[in-house]
Amino acid sequence: MSNGVRPLNEELLKYRFIRIHPVWYSFIKYCGEIKYGEIEKLKIQDGLPMIAEEVKKKIKFSERD
Repeated sequence: MSNGVRPLNEELLKYRFIRIHPVWYSFIKYCGEIKYGEIEKLKIQDGLPMIAEEVKKKIKFSERD
């Protein structure tokens, strides 16, 4: 548009944007990187993840379980 206003993207209406603490973002990003696995113990302090004491990584060799 010539007035500098972008048209509303209908796809963005499906999402709710929130601000999260950088520590939570790091934890969520880590979870995405390991794909499959287990975090057996997660220490939370002041509402934030601090330490994952034992982390196991699983590798999936097929799509079927």
